[in-house]
Parts: sequence; structure tokens; C-alpha cells
Amino acid sequence: MTVDKGFQEMLAEANAVIKVVSPTDAIALTSDSAVFIDVRETDERRRGHIPGSAHAPRGFLEFIADPRGPMHNPVFTSGRHIVVYCASGGRSTLAAKTLVDMGFKNVFNLVGGFQGWLQAGGSVDDGS
Repeated sequence: MTVDKGFQEMLAEANAVIKVVSPTDAIALTSDSAVFIDVRETDERRRGHIPGSAHAPRGFLEFIADPRGPMHNPVFTSGRHIVVYCASGGRSTLAAKTLVDMGFKNVFNLVGGFQGWLQAGGSVDDGS
């Protein structure tokens, strides 16, 4: 079987339409202006995450983001900027594109993901 469109093409398409935010600029955001969405798996999140971030694993994102969805989290419809992150930025790139496709505005991908956040000195909740 041949794949017509692989992950590299999907990432390129997503990067062409999404906005990004650097870790340094993201650290400066307040909880009043932005909500951080962690799209990593639960076991990854347990090892540490951005304080105050909401958890929406990539596989459940649409169900959690959609106000009509069975798992909806109101942070998605709070009117604040949405900053999506994963471990290094790949999954969150696709997640940000999904949110844009769903009609969400002011969606940003955190460049470098959680690793970029750590390298920039961002604070971390230890997962407990």
C-alpha cells in the first residue's frame, strides 16, 4: 500500500495555515489572555505539564473542543487565545490545524512544545 499524503505533507499543510508562538512569548501570556492545551497522552502529562493547562489528548481533541461534544471542556469556548502544545511540536501542529478547521480563532502552536517551554525556563507542574 502506498500513502498518498504522509505526515510530512500534513505538517507542511498545517504550518501553512496555523499561527505559532515562541516559548518565551508564551511564558509571558497570562491565564486571562490565553489557555494552554496539552495534547500529549496522559502518561506524558503525569511527568509534568504547564501549570493551569487543560488536557485534551490528541485522539480526543475534537470531542473535547466541540461545545456539542460529549467531553466538551469550556476552556475552548472561553474567548481566550488557545496555545496548543505536545512534547516537541509535531502533534500540536496537527492539533492546531484541526482547531482552525473546526472554526476556532486565535489558535497558536507552541514552537518546540513542552521541551521548548522547559528550555526557555517555563514553570512546570510536576504532574501530581
